[in-house]
Parts: sequence; C-alpha cells; structure tokens
Amino acid sequence: MARHLITSALPYINGIKHLGNMVGSMLPADVYSRYLRQRGHDVLYICATDEHGTPAELAAKEQGLPVADFCAQAHDAQKAVYDGFALAFDFFGRSSSEQNVEITQHFARKLNENGFIEERAIRQVYSPADGRFLPDRYVEGTCPHCGYDKARGDQCENCTRVLDPTDLIDPRSAISGSTDLEVRETKHLFLLQSKLQHEVEQWVAAHEDEWPHLAASIARKWLNEGLHDRAITRDLDWGVPVPADTWPELAAEGKVFYVWFDAPIEYIGATKEWADQDPENRDWKSWWYEADDTVRYTEFMAKDNVPFHTVMFPATELGVREPWKKVDYVKAFNWLTYYGGKFSTSQKRGVFTDQALEILPADYWRYFLIANAPESDDSSFTWEHFTATVNKDLADTLGNFVNRVLSFSKKRFGEEVPAGAAAGAAEAKLGEEIAGLLAEYESQMEALQFRKAAAALRALWSAGNSYLEEKAPWLEIKQDPEAAALTLRTAMNLIHLYAVVSEPFIPSSAAAMRGAFELADDTKTWVTADEARALTFLPAGTPFTVPPVLFAKLTDEDLETYKDRFGGE
Repeated sequence: MARHLITSALPYINGIKHLGNMVGSMLPADVYSRYLRQRGHDVLYICATDEHGTPAELAAKEQGLPVADFCAQAHDAQKAVYDGFALAFDFFGRSSSEQNVEITQHFARKLNENGFIEERAIRQVYSPADGRFLPDRYVEGTCPHCGYDKARGDQCENCTRVLDPTDLIDPRSAISGSTDLEVRETKHLFLLQSKLQHEVEQWVAAHEDEWPHLAASIARKWLNEGLHDRAITRDLDWGVPVPADTWPELAAEGKVFYVWFDAPIEYIGATKEWADQDPENRDWKSWWYEADDTVRYTEFMAKDNVPFHTVMFPATELGVREPWKKVDYVKAFNWLTYYGGKFSTSQKRGVFTDQALEILPADYWRYFLIANAPESDDSSFTWEHFTATVNKDLADTLGNFVNRVLSFSKKRFGEEVPAGAAAGAAEAKLGEEIAGLLAEYESQMEALQFRKAAAALRALWSAGNSYLEEKAPWLEIKQDPEAAALTLRTAMNLIHLYAVVSEPFIPSSAAAMRGAFELADDTKTWVTADEARALTFLPAGTPFTVPPVLFAKLTDEDLETYKDRFGGE
C-alpha cells in the first residue's frame, strides 16, 4: 500500500479556532487520514500550532504573559479542543520547537549559498510612540485594493491581497494606535523569488491539472502577476533567530525569520518532533527527503493559505537545491460563512470550536461540516440548516434506524442476533444496492470530494430505512416470525457495515454502533463489495445491546437558544 503524508494548515496560536478554520483544513484532513488508514495505507498526519509572528506577541501582551508562556498554554488549549473533535493526528507539534529552528535555519543557509537570499536596506515603518520598528502585522489601515479598513500590513483579510505596510491608507500602530508613524531605513533578508519564477512555473504546470480548480487558479494568478522578492525577516522578539554564523550583524540586531518563511517548514519540523519521540522506530527523513517516489503528499487548507503553499513554499524548497518532498495534491477550500458574513477570530464572529463542543458532541459537528464543506464555493452556516441536517440525516435516517432495529429485535427475539429464514430476493437487491453505494462512497473519498462522499454515505444509511419500510418486520412478525428475523438480522448487518464505513465522519458514533455487538474478534477495517452484497458480518446468536440514542433531535427551543447566544439572522 502507498505511504500517505498529510498535513493541514497550521492553526495560528492566538486563540481557539472557529468552525470555518476546522472545516477548511484540519477536519477534512482527519476524515481523509482515517479513511486511508482503514483501507490499509501507511498514513502520517502532521499538524502543529503556528506560534511565531506579530499576533502571538500582541495576544501575549494583552494577557500580560511572556510570549513563550502564552504560546505553551494556547497550544495545550487548542490541542484539547482538537482532541474533543477526535482529530487523530499522528503528531501535533509547535512551530517554536527546536526542530523547526534547526531546519528553518538550514533552509536559510542553503538558500543563501545558492544565491537566493540577499541582504537589503529597506525603508520600514517606525513608531516613535512605541519606540520600535513595526513589523507588517503591527501596522493596520485601509486596503488600497478593496477599501477594507482593518487590513494588516502583510495581507488584507478581506480580499486576501498580499500587502506591504507602506501600501496601507491611513496606517496606524496595532500596538498603541498611534498614527504618528515614520519610515526609517533598516536591513532585512530577501528571498529572491523572482529568480525562481521559471522553476516554480514549471513545477506548478506539472501538478495543476490534478489539483482542484480553486488551488490551481490561485497559484496561476500569482505566477501570472509575477513573483516578487520578499522580505523574510522581521523586527520581533519572538521567532526563529537569524543564524549568527551566516548573518552576524542581523543576528546581533535580533532579527527573526518571517512567520510565513518558517511556518511551512514546520511540517517537516513537526515530523522530526514526532520521530525524536521514538528515534529507534521512526524515521522522519523517509517522509520528506528523497521521497518523491515513495510518498504521496496531500495538503489541506483554506483558500487564503493557497498562495503560500503552492508558490512561496515550493519556491523555498526548489531554491534549497535538496530533494525535499513537495506537495502532490493541494485540497483547497473556500470559506464557511456565518449567515453570509465571515467567521473571524479577531472579531469573534461565529461559533468557535470550544463553544461547539459545549453544545453538542463532536460527531454532530463533524458530519454537518463535512457534508456542507465549502468546496466549489463559499457555504453558509445557519442554525436552521444545522438543525435540519442533524434531525434529518443523523437523528431520523441513521440514529432512528439503529435504535428501532435493535430495540424491536430485543423485544421480539431477545438479546442475540436472530437466525431467521434464508436471504431472499429483497436481500439480494439490497446487497447490490449497498455494494454500488459503497463503491460510490469510496470513489468520492479517493477523489477528496467530501460533500459527494457525505451524500453517498447518507444514501447508504437511507437504503437501510427503505429496506426496513419495504419488509416491515413489525407486520412480518405477526404472520411469519422467521421472515421478520431475517429482516432484522439483515438490518443488524447493515448497522455493522455502517459502523465500519462511517468511522471517518462520525468516529464516536461508529464505535457505539460497533460496540453494540459482542463479536469475539471484530477487527474489520473496511468492507469489500462481496461482503456488502452478502451482509453476513454477524453470525446468528451474536449477543447485542441497545446503545443509548446516537443522535438526539434538536427542537425549535434548541434552535432559538443557539440563535440567542450566537446571533443568527
């Protein structure tokens, strides 16, 4: 089987992430990782907190903590939420790790040796009120392209255009709010992306036909506009230090690397963190170095991160002139909106992941978000849509099927899977339908089409309900108990199948379904087409219990409570 390296965009350290962040990177990466593992592939799913840069310093300052302490606490808080969402990372690291410092500095030295880094004197914003140069994100103002009045000096959050602080209209200090800003000369390191333009174009051209249109079009847009040399150092107290053995003057001035230089390198750094925990059994380099023919690398991210992963980081890897693994497939997502407006960490708009888990278990959110993933366009979260999806798909279609099959069988036949009559035409028809739907589900998962995969999974659940309505065991039991027993045995085998194939979407509920049956050796990781047709996973006589209700229906009162708390019109 193939080796699959999977990364999701690093969540930034300055606070708990919202549902848009979850569905735009980490959750679909987890669903895909789980699916691949079930199909027998060797999978390594790596993520980390992105801890450097201006917002980390500002958030720490706001809380009155040293930035290192703030980041350590915030990392643990984020990890607890991701554990609550059942994200099965192989490792969740930190970009402030010594491994990332080591590899980032190595990349910088190699780029410099190869003529792709240049020291330049530039004019940079200086705030007399703050007594310091202001890195990009310390400068706020109005975007010259779209007029958004809270644009940052590195990128406009509204239109995603990359900016320099001097581009902003009416700039102000993000620290003090002072508009008394000056432009002074200072020295920084520049990555000469212009010299790598042709190589990046060739690399993108070799991959873009396979990528989703969203990822390919963003990469092509950046290349068509031309790659510009980019400053990769900043005047900050917190970051990967510029190595003194290569740039002693800048190191003495306390320069650190720009967060967007070291953050993608942390994918490699976190893999080394993972390997360093068990060096006898883990080889981090086999995933990243000279791995083009042995590893398939898939990245998950929202569209605002696409340029950095399809252009800037590949330029860095190409310029190093070493055989580091570059991404094979970029799964890019549009934005999940909240009633048509943007989720925003900085503006605290929308539902945040910790709040979501306070309200309902993770599987409710996992299923809804993936079933409505913003793949082809932005999608909108509304409480009305969420409630309708939970009630129709999870409570009525899946949960009700499981509950009524097991409860009715227990009532009529006791706490063991009944034997009943031999399978007939209805069961053969059902088996063919299930095998076809399972093939569709597999096909969409392989293609990373998550909404279509969710639709196929939903159709699998619906097929069980249709079979149950057709056979009507509550009527069969009156005239032919053996026929009713066959129907229930077949339905129980469907429940076991659902437990196996639903695990990537709803792992806790899948475990509850599976745990309802006391099989002696239940190690099945997937279901073949022939097994789907036969539906004979559970021998007659297998003990079972009726699990608690899998998904409670949400009421109109619940809906109004959620809207009152979070807003929603």
